[in-house]
Amino acid sequence: MTLGNPDFDGYRLTDEQVMLRQAVRQLADDKIAPRAAEVDETAEFPWDVYDALVRSGFHAVHVPEEYGGMGADAVSGCIVVEEVARACASSSLIPAVNKLGSMPILLAGSESVKKLVLPSLAAGDAMISYALSEREAGSDAAAMRTRAVLDGGQWVLNGTKCWITNAGVSTFYTVMAVTDPERGANGISAFVVHKDDAGFSVGGKERKLGIKGSPTCEIYFDNCRIPSDRIIGEPGTGFKIALRTLDHTRLTIGAQALGIAQGALDAALAYTKQRRQFGKAIADFQGIQFMLADMAMRVEAARHLVYAAAARAERNEQDLAFTSAAAKVFASDTAMAVTTDAVQLFGGYGFTKDFPVERMMRDAKITQIYEGTNQINRMVMARQLLK
Repeated sequence: MTLGNPDFDGYRLTDEQVMLRQAVRQLADDKIAPRAAEVDETAEFPWDVYDALVRSGFHAVHVPEEYGGMGADAVSGCIVVEEVARACASSSLIPAVNKLGSMPILLAGSESVKKLVLPSLAAGDAMISYALSEREAGSDAAAMRTRAVLDGGQWVLNGTKCWITNAGVSTFYTVMAVTDPERGANGISAFVVHKDDAGFSVGGKERKLGIKGSPTCEIYFDNCRIPSDRIIGEPGTGFKIALRTLDHTRLTIGAQALGIAQGALDAALAYTKQRRQFGKAIADFQGIQFMLADMAMRVEAARHLVYAAAARAERNEQDLAFTSAAAKVFASDTAMAVTTDAVQLFGGYGFTKDFPVERMMRDAKITQIYEGTNQINRMVMARQLLK
């Protein structure tokens, strides 16, 4: 595998991207951050935040202009997710999962499927979720058991998917199901399911450590019938589409982790400058300064890796599988380390809900797990290196 020379101009922010960051940060500071603690406490989906994102056009910036969207590039999409996650990780899953759920459609969907989903997504009339995992098919996603059988002019789906982010609030679901069990991974196909399709239902919400304002549920297919043209791509290509999707969206999770880490660093800097012990601000102590320096260094390194991966995604470079996995792993490990250190810097207060860093620490953990555990992503990187 050849990584090539870094193209620094590939992710140097344009004036428009700088303005985008400022606009999203202003919205996050005004409308999202003040709600973050309550969203976490109540574990309710923040519809007011969703409405604010829709009014500003930040809920699905990746949708192409021809379908009513902003047509934002991958770097801009990461900026949006990062800035929202800096204020509230749960809310950042609105733009992040809209991209995850619709990416298979953008990569391989027919024009009729694109017209079914993308305009309503761009308008804010619908959200979309991504359904790959099952209870016994998580990291080994190819072992899924959900089936889809062609019956006349309809596909009939039976099975269960789990860990589905924003299930119950999404209108559409991109679903992977086995259409030819004899062919293994090459017998999996991708479909679009609507929440009102007969035979589709959503289970109860999981009780989670973090990202509580984003519902995570099982979804069920009991002889769920959908039109035959709701297949994404050709039969048997679903698993390849799923992997290509993750190459693009793992870097979005890197952006989410980056935002969480930045939020924790900002909080720690503000607190250590005003917290006084032994007659001076604790930020004046060298031991504290070393911790802050390491936190900031990791955040900056993660930002460059995420943006570089996003630039490569935009250029459809062949080594995207490596860089996307690397961005996700490095940024999520950074988020976990930085939020843990932030709690430490707050001392006893950091262990309470009176300050945001304990929430950020809980939220950070999932970034090491979903869209491929960091162990699986390290396997992805190693396989790319050893090709």
